[in-house]
Amino acid sequence: MDNQSNRNLILAGIYLFAIFITGILGYMIIDDYNFINALYMTVITISTVGFKEAQPLSDAGKLFTAFLILGSLGVLTYFISLLTKSLFQRQMSFLYPAFNRRKRKSKMENHVVVVGYGRNGDQVVKELMAFGASIVVVDKNHELVINNMGMPIRFIEGNATDDEVLIKADIKTARSLITTLPNDADNLFVVLTARALNPGLKIISRASSDSAEKKLRMAGVDSVVLPERVGGAHMATLVAQPDLVEFLEHLTLHSDTPTLLMEVPCHELPDRLRNKPIREFAIRRLSGVNIIGMKTAQGELIMNPSPDMKLIPESKLFVLGSPEQIENMKKIIRGETDSGNSED
Repeated sequence: MDNQSNRNLILAGIYLFAIFITGILGYMIIDDYNFINALYMTVITISTVGFKEAQPLSDAGKLFTAFLILGSLGVLTYFISLLTKSLFQRQMSFLYPAFNRRKRKSKMENHVVVVGYGRNGDQVVKELMAFGASIVVVDKNHELVINNMGMPIRFIEGNATDDEVLIKADIKTARSLITTLPNDADNLFVVLTARALNPGLKIISRASSDSAEKKLRMAGVDSVVLPERVGGAHMATLVAQPDLVEFLEHLTLHSDTPTLLMEVPCHELPDRLRNKPIREFAIRRLSGVNIIGMKTAQGELIMNPSPDMKLIPESKLFVLGSPEQIENMKKIIRGETDSGNSED
């Protein structure tokens, strides 16, 4: 259990203990019970098991018993529910060591928070895991969270529109939020809550209509995805240009495929290589990587950039190549490999 749950359990235990003391003293004072009989009466009254009184009660004793039952019933139920929850979580920690480790994990940073673990959320998590990203999944479905405790990612049960739930997901130190809830209004609330907690957060949201897309962008979403639009375009392309789709499917982003389509930031350029044209790096000759696009520091996208384009730390290159080729290219960009003066 977390610290708040432990405090609630201790507080409920104190209330229950106070009621026990009140019951014992009440029976001893009102009907002159000895300690054992007073304890016995308090136990059977609070637990409502209905055994026979230890000795006849006076009218005042009967009224005291009625108030004792009413005053203790809610406290006892609350205490038992907290105790059961505590025992359950301890058992889960024993059965699932990974769950126990995640409960004790220190504050996460530079991770991705995924809200909603439906079909879209599940696919998002699989893609992110292929990149080795740190992931926190937030979903209010208790059974779903329990069933996925064995996964190597962190699950949090709760409604992501609540500040406290997102804070538990370390939203303030996250780099991105992806919300995939089926209801546009829920996605909007999540976006507004997350943006207030982390103004610099990159937010990607699902939407089901053009009007919802506009509202989400006004709320501060960086990118909006409409699954129906994407799926429809894909199906139409399968009819019009099926071979192109097959070709593009081979250019996946996963590290277990022979050819990757990746973005390579140039923020690690050493001073001696800054503002140098692409041709001077001889990237194609030294690494075998193909540069197919570039994003400038101003955000302009350039397809098939000229060898005369200059690289600066704020730019990015979009490249095709094997994992080994791309790693060699990164070494060239970092200045760890001597580049020639051949054209790229």
